[in-house]
Amino acid sequence: MKEQKYKVPDKTTIGHIHLKVANLGRALSFYCGLLGFEITTRYGTQAVFISAGGYHHHIGLNTWHSKDGKPAPSNSTGLYHTAILYPTRRDLAEIVKRLIDNGYPITGASDHGVSEAVYLDDPDGNGVELYCDRPRDQWAYSPDGSIEMVTLPLDVEGLLNELKN
Repeated sequence: MKEQKYKVPDKTTIGHIHLKVANLGRALSFYCGLLGFEITTRYGTQAVFISAGGYHHHIGLNTWHSKDGKPAPSNSTGLYHTAILYPTRRDLAEIVKRLIDNGYPITGASDHGVSEAVYLDDPDGNGVELYCDRPRDQWAYSPDGSIEMVTLPLDVEGLLNELKN
């Protein structure tokens, strides 16, 4: 590929994801019932848009080509995970406590230096990262200016202590 001089504008964000699911009701139980997203739009019995804070949609869920389908094999190409950014460390602690209280399996938990994250799978085997960023003034940088990210164990107990304040 030819090197491009174009640079994506600094304030660009990823707007939403759209997931193929096998069972819409089961997906809604996870994303709305457990994680707390709200339904903004329904498209019959085959698709639903959900969001946080009244946005038109952060996540689309559909069964158009996947009704009653099997999860994608873990050793194939595709989406690795969806990352959901929580505004504060306390917000992340609240959802982690909710997962623990509901016995929902957490597959990983990491401190990346720039963020703290927990990992799980939705009912269709899609990876989900729930995370919060540290303030940028706490990020570490290499001499060349690149961000130094790490993967260390997350202090889950310390995170949950946010709820005691």
